[in-house]
Amino acid sequence: MDRAQWSTWDREATLLPQAYVTSVHQAGGRPLVVPPSPDGAEEVVAALDALVLAGGADLDPALYGAEPEAWTTDVRPDRDAGEVPLLRAAIAADLPVLGICRGMQVMVAVAGGRLIQHLPDVLGSGRHRAGQGVYARHGVRTVAGSRLADLIGEAAEVPSYHHQGVDDPGDLTVSAYADDGTVEGVEVPGARFLVGVLWHPEQDTDGRLFEGLVAAAR
Repeated sequence: MDRAQWSTWDREATLLPQAYVTSVHQAGGRPLVVPPSPDGAEEVVAALDALVLAGGADLDPALYGAEPEAWTTDVRPDRDAGEVPLLRAAIAADLPVLGICRGMQVMVAVAGGRLIQHLPDVLGSGRHRAGQGVYARHGVRTVAGSRLADLIGEAAEVPSYHHQGVDDPGDLTVSAYADDGTVEGVEVPGARFLVGVLWHPEQDTDGRLFEGLVAAAR
């Protein structure tokens, strides 16, 4: 749910970048867009075979027990209120879940972890996004024996667009690091499929994460 412009209109809209839809289709799935709602998460999960939590605005830091810092200005409480119960219901049902960028950050918050609100303050550069609306590319290395390693191998170059990172993964297991040492992937070992990445696989030609999700859903 976000502000959008189309034709002569400038209004709140339920929207999703087409790249997510295309990625799910190409992996053999049928995408359904779920508008944010604080109610009925269990009924929604019961109707799904898998869940993708997409990228977008920053989380409200209150979700992980913090106050907003200077760079945390574009929060969407409506999305938080819809996605947090949806993820919790999906975990309870062992529904396959892929969290992407913001989606991974929701996973971290629900798992009791904490975020770094502005990675450039830690790294000294904004290398995880190349500019306003411009994806960066950087290397990631997976942790041996992880689900991510099984899916994409030992290392990959990925498209990235985020300014926040992971300070504490909570109950999640770290399964990938960027080439600067920051956390880029998390998962829950033993779950049917519960994987989060800070990069944007829907912007890449490598569809293995979506293929893994769809395979787990069958």
